[in-house]
Amino acid sequence: AELRAAGVEPAGLMAFTAERVRALEPERAADLDEKSIPHEVPSFIGRGDRAGAVHLEKGCYRGQETVARVENLGRSPRVLVMLQLDGSAPENPTPGSDISGPAGGRALGRIGTVVDDCDFGPIALGLIKRSALTGQDLRVGDVAVMVDPASLPEEQGEQAGRAAINRLRGR
Repeated sequence: AELRAAGVEPAGLMAFTAERVRALEPERAADLDEKSIPHEVPSFIGRGDRAGAVHLEKGCYRGQETVARVENLGRSPRVLVMLQLDGSAPENPTPGSDISGPAGGRALGRIGTVVDDCDFGPIALGLIKRSALTGQDLRVGDVAVMVDPASLPEEQGEQAGRAAINRLRGR
């Protein structure tokens, strides 16, 4: 009652879901899979004063070796991004569908939560291979999709490769 008196209007689940997608906050079962690691969702990694699901400077936990390897040797092979979908398609893609290149072929990722946003139109979360972020045309079935550039993670540190390995070895 106090919120309504202050002029706040309630919003439904669709508005909440759209905000969650825009904020790149995945729902575990819908947007991630059994192979997902924390580095695929940038907000999951706690650095410095920023809280996260995994803090790189704290204690021991299951999967710590994998997290440490990705942190020290490069980047995760996949990343969670916001996708803008072609709004002229008769139906939005089904969550769990494969993301592919323009000619089909191998899956480059998978689509998660799909929702109609009041500003962007149809949007979705996508767990996609980093190699597919190079600006190529992407599709989910017959629907064209585009990675929202604002959702791309800031790259930090060296990429995986000889230079990172040498740095770890003190060379």
